[in-house]
Amino acid sequence: MKLFGQQSHGMRFILAVAVCAVLGAAVVLSQGPPPAGPPQGPPTASPQGAPPQGPPGAGPQRGAGGRGGAPRVVRKQVLLWGEFTGGGAYHESVNNALATIYRIGRESGLYDAYIRTDPQFITKQKLTVNADGRDWPVGKNLDSFDAIFFYGQREIPLTQQQMTDLVSFVKDDGKGFVSAHTSFNAFARFPEFGEMIGARYDGHPWGSVEGPVVVLDENFPGMKEFPPVFTFRDEFIQVKDFSWESSRVLMNLDTSKFDMANPNVHRGANDMPQAWVRNHGKGRVFVSGMGHDSAIWDRVDVQHMYLEAIKWVLGMTQADATPRPKPAAPVAPAAVK
Repeated sequence: MKLFGQQSHGMRFILAVAVCAVLGAAVVLSQGPPPAGPPQGPPTASPQGAPPQGPPGAGPQRGAGGRGGAPRVVRKQVLLWGEFTGGGAYHESVNNALATIYRIGRESGLYDAYIRTDPQFITKQKLTVNADGRDWPVGKNLDSFDAIFFYGQREIPLTQQQMTDLVSFVKDDGKGFVSAHTSFNAFARFPEFGEMIGARYDGHPWGSVEGPVVVLDENFPGMKEFPPVFTFRDEFIQVKDFSWESSRVLMNLDTSKFDMANPNVHRGANDMPQAWVRNHGKGRVFVSGMGHDSAIWDRVDVQHMYLEAIKWVLGMTQADATPRPKPAAPVAPAAVK
């Protein structure tokens, strides 16, 4: 009897194991075949060339992400260059200008901005910097960017080769250039810079005053934020070596409200451009004299104008830059002294 009890206990254990095996197999079969794994072989190479672009002004585009990663956001690259090392009156507003243009790019998601207060990136050459007994490569140059926002003045230290590369960046490469306030007072020793932006600085005859500004092209991007005629306080710039036949003027002063008898005035009535655009070779240039005081860069209309300017020079928006003739001179007497 004892032997029979041991055999009965063993049979029960074997039966239990068999039942568990059958149940486990049933569970596996009920789940279906395992999902197919990733395809074998090398990944398909992405096409060469520029990243995919969406419709003009559509914001950042998304490229393919890495394995299991989120899609990579592709944005335009803009260099914010502010420099006053060449002398003249330092403009405190350059700080707010660079910070503002950086911020609106980040908030809009339209471009990545890089702030520099030196001309190191203004070259197409591959640069290195010696430190700690070795040469370190400089990570960026003009080839890294799609446009430049420039706020500077006077004789900024730049070599002839750097200026040649800068002009080629716009003229030959089809990149963009936005010039703010005093910028056409820069690089007097380089005539090619004046040719690129379409003018040279010729003083500010009235200092910082309040006066009427006329929008000549309300359909151009960035102009709709302003009324057709609006009162504005700024250090209004006077230009020389400027031609209405080679640039499309967006804003002009109503000189009937200014003292045109001022001996520092060198232009005629109704001939004080304050913002204009032009094509230079394959590239686009936007110039505005606005921005002397820091508070100007806090204005939503001015911020919108410069954002739209950057979008236009980047090719995100399209607009007519064909030059138009100077409007008829006003007849009202001067009023601003």
